[in-house]
Amino acid sequence: MNNWLNIIQNKCLPSRCMFCGQPGFDDMDLCQACFNDLPRNHNCCYRCAEHFETPLQSPQLCGRCLKKTPSFDETHAPFLYGDALRFLITQLKFNRQFKHARLLGTLLARHLVENVELPECIIPVPLHRNRYRERGFNQSIEIARHLSAQLSLPLDLTSCIRNRDTTHQTDLPAKQRRKNMRQAFTVSQPLAYRHIAIVDDVMTTGATVATLASVLKKQGVNRIDIWVCARA
Repeated sequence: MNNWLNIIQNKCLPSRCMFCGQPGFDDMDLCQACFNDLPRNHNCCYRCAEHFETPLQSPQLCGRCLKKTPSFDETHAPFLYGDALRFLITQLKFNRQFKHARLLGTLLARHLVENVELPECIIPVPLHRNRYRERGFNQSIEIARHLSAQLSLPLDLTSCIRNRDTTHQTDLPAKQRRKNMRQAFTVSQPLAYRHIAIVDDVMTTGATVATLASVLKKQGVNRIDIWVCARA
């Protein structure tokens, strides 16, 4: 249904900026001026994408990643989770604005195609079946569908399962987030991939993707990249 809505919208309606209503550019619902105003995450830790306040001359690790290496290898988060990205993501997540998934996926894909070594497949962070039933969709899957199509990458929706209906992470401190995610994921079938990208909407502490990456590494995956639209 979402694909048909996208097709109808593309054919019958010209692209319009979601923020100001001006004509979009490059077949995106975003005008050039608002695109230029999106908060970029240029200076960041290459492992977890935590933003640095000062410009970098070469790739650097943040203090947290130096102290304890995460279970994933790289994180690509082209934008900061400011007002614009928060609007796009929350409207998708809580108000079923699926056109936002298309825009977020397109913005992320355009960054990735210029900056990463593409993996063998992409795996969106799974929702527990109770949460999926309550929401009716998984926003990470909706974004990942557009990435899969634009980057010509396989999309694996079956190998990873969220086996615990964890508490919402939003209001939890970092330590509680990590505890909340323990044993939250399992791998349901053998994996033939050695390089995987995990896709999510936004990364805050990285507890969710770190837990999933750890499970995948134990199944023999050599390299795991994290792809998110924004870094908090």
